[in-house]
Amino acid sequence: RQQKWKSSFSPQAKMPPCNFVPEKYKSYPYERMQRIREENISPSLRLYYKKPLLLHQGYMQWLFDYEGKRYLDLFAGIVTVSVGHCHPKVTMATQKQLTRLWHTTNIYMHPSIHEYAEKLTSLLPDPLKVVYVTNSGSEANDLAMLMARLHTRNFDIISLRGAYHGGSPYALGPTSIGLYKHGVANGFGCSTTMLPDVFRGPWGGSYCRDSPVQTVRKCSCSGGVCQANDQYIEQFKDTLNTSVPKTIAGFIAEPIQGVNGAVQYPRSFLKEAYRLVRERGGVCIADEVQTGFGRMGSHFWGFQTHDVVPDIVTMAKGIGNGFPMGAVVTTKEIASALAQSLHFNTFGGNPLACVVGAAVLDAIEEDGLQKNSEDVGTYMLLELAKLRDKFEIVGDVRGKGLMIGVEMVTDKESRQPLPAEEISQIWEDCKDMGVLIGRGGLYSQTFRIKPPMCITKKDVDFAVEVFHTALQRHAERAA
Repeated sequence: RQQKWKSSFSPQAKMPPCNFVPEKYKSYPYERMQRIREENISPSLRLYYKKPLLLHQGYMQWLFDYEGKRYLDLFAGIVTVSVGHCHPKVTMATQKQLTRLWHTTNIYMHPSIHEYAEKLTSLLPDPLKVVYVTNSGSEANDLAMLMARLHTRNFDIISLRGAYHGGSPYALGPTSIGLYKHGVANGFGCSTTMLPDVFRGPWGGSYCRDSPVQTVRKCSCSGGVCQANDQYIEQFKDTLNTSVPKTIAGFIAEPIQGVNGAVQYPRSFLKEAYRLVRERGGVCIADEVQTGFGRMGSHFWGFQTHDVVPDIVTMAKGIGNGFPMGAVVTTKEIASALAQSLHFNTFGGNPLACVVGAAVLDAIEEDGLQKNSEDVGTYMLLELAKLRDKFEIVGDVRGKGLMIGVEMVTDKESRQPLPAEEISQIWEDCKDMGVLIGRGGLYSQTFRIKPPMCITKKDVDFAVEVFHTALQRHAERAA
């Protein structure tokens, strides 16, 4: 029997207190905003929820809508608000720089970019010491691919299926999610290989992932050797032997896939893949746009969790806590290839962006946010795993630190994605009870939980209780 539920906060789940009081909303009425959007905003910019949120203000892990309702933000502006909305330290540093110098372009020196480059590279292993500041992750990945091709004098680049590396024409090449593809020519010189997904892929088991939570699939490995990893590496070798020339430009991969729903690989996959790529003369690019800046908890960078050192690292999103900013960090040798011609960026590395970036790094260190990501993220993963064990439709809970995915299925045996309308109702219920989460996966079947890194265990208790209630409501609707 279909149940009807009011759009109100759950009486069972008590929202943690917040001592921040938002300003009173004074802008256009909701209806006028809707009309402006229909007439003046690109229709390609899609909104979440049946009744889209009109947000007014944010503070740390909290968002406030135009009516003053408070929401726990578990998606962080698509994994972008790293240290918290309007973090006081970042806000103060930005305000000071606004009164000093905004923009010069890179034809002049200014202190901010030099101070930031030194601070950022101190957090990366040798020989990754040369920075090129950009404005976005797509732009950073574009530039990384160009560097790889110029340095190696090869053209072909390999990526994993299910990867998202940006929406610009160049970055769409290694992006391998159909939803983001357009019917125009793109991806010249880009090949994809099988995604080593130990939950949904053909091989995987209960010991494959670097995570507090493993899949519920039985592991058939023996002798201490991960046979799933070996099988996926064989697929990688097959791509090298059939789809690209004998020498390649590079391989680009996220340490954990973001848009595809926090998909993790077998522990040794990237290490072995990097070795094979370098044997072909290629460079290895780590896309840290979503995984970097302490979100993994155990390490500052996602690639460190795989025990590898890439040749190029790209970053964005959390680098600026929401300020438009990205970067490419590489070796002196690879960076020199770009200097053969002029490569200019009007806004990249502007004084304001570099001050914001430095303030974000300070906040991560001073607030202990990497450690918080590890502690709170592990706690949340284990709490969500309890819901997986209780509800048949929760197929998988995975992730590391505060990079978490919850994949919804019709049943654990078939692993078929839960129908979109059912997932959407659970999602809407969570929003109505005060929790905002993202969606991802090839079928939008995975809830993406990547909150600001300042989130607390009390926030997690509230969020898990809300999700629990939403799952119970789904069960009653299906009964």
